[in-house]
Amino acid sequence: MIHINSQIPAFKAQAFHNGKFVEVTDQTLKGKWSVFIFMPAAFTFNCPTEVEDAADNYEAFQKLGAEVYIITTDTHFSHKVWHETSPAVGKAKFPLVGDPTHFLTNAFGVHIPEEGLALRGTFVINPEGVVKTLEIHDNAIARDVQETLRKLKAAQYVANNPGEVCPAKWKEGEKTIAPSLDLVGKI
Repeated sequence: MIHINSQIPAFKAQAFHNGKFVEVTDQTLKGKWSVFIFMPAAFTFNCPTEVEDAADNYEAFQKLGAEVYIITTDTHFSHKVWHETSPAVGKAKFPLVGDPTHFLTNAFGVHIPEEGLALRGTFVINPEGVVKTLEIHDNAIARDVQETLRKLKAAQYVANNPGEVCPAKWKEGEKTIAPSLDLVGKI
């Protein structure tokens, strides 16, 4: 199972992206930041609201050099119809990845075996394919992609500034901390 600072597994999946069926693999992710957003299934109730939130913020992800991948346990065929029939999902310009074999949901620890669905999981993956943030929670609670953007920015900041850490509620442009012996017990 995936955990912080672990390498993502080799995988191959089919996705619906910009009107076409495309293959997405672990190699597709290499060289750029990626955000995996797992959802239970197409045509559910909270999922379109999250896809729309990601779509409304997609330009911000792109400016940060990151690609967004929505992943459900459905097929890429289902994603095509979902994209064509849901006004919210129709806004998506990023890949809608199918995981009907449950390889990805199992590998990332979000699979619900008794339901054949995924939990809501969000993973920020660096250009080397290493998981830097993860969040998994109940399917009744939809996410706010602004928090995912904040975490992506923090992950990119610490990757580019070794020896610094981002404190609680850190936002881009705010002060960071350079841990040192002198700071112990003074924060």
